[in-house]
Amino acid sequence: MKEDAYITIGNTGEGFFRNKGSRFISFAFPVKNEEEINFHLQSIRQKFPDAHHHCYAWSLGIHRNKFRYYDDGEPSGTAGRPIYGQILSTGITNVLVVVVRYFGGVKLGTSGLIKAYKTAALEAINKAEKIKEYEMENLDIEFDYSMMEVIMRKIKWKKFRVVESTYGERCVIRIEVRKSLYDEAVMVFKDISGIILK
Repeated sequence: MKEDAYITIGNTGEGFFRNKGSRFISFAFPVKNEEEINFHLQSIRQKFPDAHHHCYAWSLGIHRNKFRYYDDGEPSGTAGRPIYGQILSTGITNVLVVVVRYFGGVKLGTSGLIKAYKTAALEAINKAEKIKEYEMENLDIEFDYSMMEVIMRKIKWKKFRVVESTYGERCVIRIEVRKSLYDEAVMVFKDISGIILK
C-alpha cells in the first residue's frame, strides 16, 4: 500500500520569546498551497508593519518536496533555516511558521539569533494541535440517471465523501478518496456497466 498519511497542524499556534530586549512573536499556520501561504504572510506583514523582520519557513506535501525559508534581512542562515529545522524536527508538513522580530537594541550574535528563532518557532508549533491527514485524490463517476440508486448505494457502503455532483440525463459525481485507496475505489465501480470513471 502506498503511504499517504502525514502529520500537520489543525489550528493556528502562537508563541512568544524575548531575549535582550528583542521580542520574537511566532505563528504556525496550517496551509494546503502557496496561495494560503501568501495570504498569511501578507496578513502578518499588515498586522505587524513596524516589525524589523518577518522571517518564515514553510513545507508542503507528504514528502516535503516543496519548501522555502526566508531570513528577511537577518544574517544568512540565522532565521529561516532554524525555523525550517523546527518544522523538520517536529515531523510536520503543510505548515507555515512565521517569526516576527522587534529589535531590542542589543545584537544577539549568530548563535543568539539561531536560538531565538528556533525557540520562537517551536513555541508556536507546540501551541498548535497536531493531526493526522491523508493525501486525497478525486474520482469522477459519470453515469445515466437511471443508475443513481446503485451508485449512491456503493458510495454510502464504502463511506466515500461526495465533493461535487451534477445531475441530468447523464450525472457526474466526484468522490474524494485516500490516495492509497484509489485503485480499490475504482474496483468498487468498475463492474457497473455504462459508467465512465475519470
